[in-house]
Amino acid sequence: MTAEVKKEIQLEVAHVLFIDIVGYSKLSINEQRAVVEELTTIVRGSDQYQKAEAAGRLIKIPAGDGMALVFYTSQEAPAQCAIEISGAIKAHPRLRVRMGVHSGPVSGVIDVNGHANLAGAGLNLAQRVMDCGDAGHILVSKHVAEDLEEYEHWRPLLHDLGTCEVKHGIRVAIANLFADEVGNPQMPKKFQALKRHRSRVRWAEAAIAVLVLVAIIAASIFVLRRPTQSTLAAPEKSIAVLPFENRSE
Repeated sequence: MTAEVKKEIQLEVAHVLFIDIVGYSKLSINEQRAVVEELTTIVRGSDQYQKAEAAGRLIKIPAGDGMALVFYTSQEAPAQCAIEISGAIKAHPRLRVRMGVHSGPVSGVIDVNGHANLAGAGLNLAQRVMDCGDAGHILVSKHVAEDLEEYEHWRPLLHDLGTCEVKHGIRVAIANLFADEVGNPQMPKKFQALKRHRSRVRWAEAAIAVLVLVAIIAASIFVLRRPTQSTLAAPEKSIAVLPFENRSE
């Protein structure tokens, strides 16, 4: 271990909120700097952020066009923080973000400068969940949704979306978190595309089933209408010629 490492974080379960600025790469350098500063100010102003930071139970990881907030408090913390951020962003129309929440194992190191570097399934999957959304979405993994549903006040906010295929072909069950003034109630584009694909597959399967049924019916009609031959053929009429016998003598 190098001298720069202050301490090692042991593998443990954390509650992760991943935030991404949509369309960041299309902005000018000045615009990129401005939106990152706006997002940082909004995030730092949220109650959940301040409570977790004051308790020393929060790690912040910058991610270029966004950030990851790793909470070691409760599974509600990242979801509540996402709601607070979503509400505050309404006053910043040019700031378009999407967020993903997941709870899982993470580990890493913190250097002497206080910069955190984490790795693990908890962090990776939170990002994959976020990647399934569009601007305004707060998506949570099914695992997190099931934990939140234990609390009655979360149930009306959680809307099951089904599964989404993410990196390496992994399928993740996801729920959309939204209310009247926060989140995005629209179905994410990835799920819309998946729904259209499934619809086309169902129509194709139905068409194949109809064709098979028609073929079976046609074959049955052909067999029923085919003429049958009698097992015993009717004898043909014939004339018998007998030898002539002279009985006059």
